[in-house]
Amino acid sequence: MLIPHDTRIALDTVVDLMNTAPQGDRADELAGVPALHDFLRAHKVSGVGELGPDDLRAVREVREKFAAVFSAPEARIAAPLINQLVAGAGTTPQLTDHDGYDWHVHYFAPGASVADHLAADCGMALAFIVVAGEQERLRRCEAPDCGRAFVDLSRNRSRRYCDSRTCGNRLHVAAYRARRKEAAG
Repeated sequence: MLIPHDTRIALDTVVDLMNTAPQGDRADELAGVPALHDFLRAHKVSGVGELGPDDLRAVREVREKFAAVFSAPEARIAAPLINQLVAGAGTTPQLTDHDGYDWHVHYFAPGASVADHLAADCGMALAFIVVAGEQERLRRCEAPDCGRAFVDLSRNRSRRYCDSRTCGNRLHVAAYRARRKEAAG
């Protein structure tokens, strides 16, 4: 699947944002405005001004909406969620090149809040995935103690585990050891 660089960056941002959410014994990684600022800096989100508690609350709401898109079982359910995200952000597509990136499109309006910025750009990346008929690539890790989000970019859509916690390796090793133990017994 061919994904332009700006769409890939936006998809990575969606996944990383979703993975900041509290889950199980994992605390919210966007616990405060400094954590939000660090997240935005790490993802090279441009045009970020002063951030406050309202920005943090709004970004957490966008994060929840992204999670709803990932859990939508089909495009007919995901599409209205994405449409709501993108429309609510007041999209204003603009062709731009900045910060060493080649030409790409920003979908957020000039001066948009950081939440609208994420909703517009990342929402459009999710829209492109749905339009391409590839929504099934939006997944959650199948490891029993994980559940982190990822985009399966494998050729045959066969990826089951995230990369961040070596879930796949851990479970494959456990399955191998169980097979060896059964064969020896």
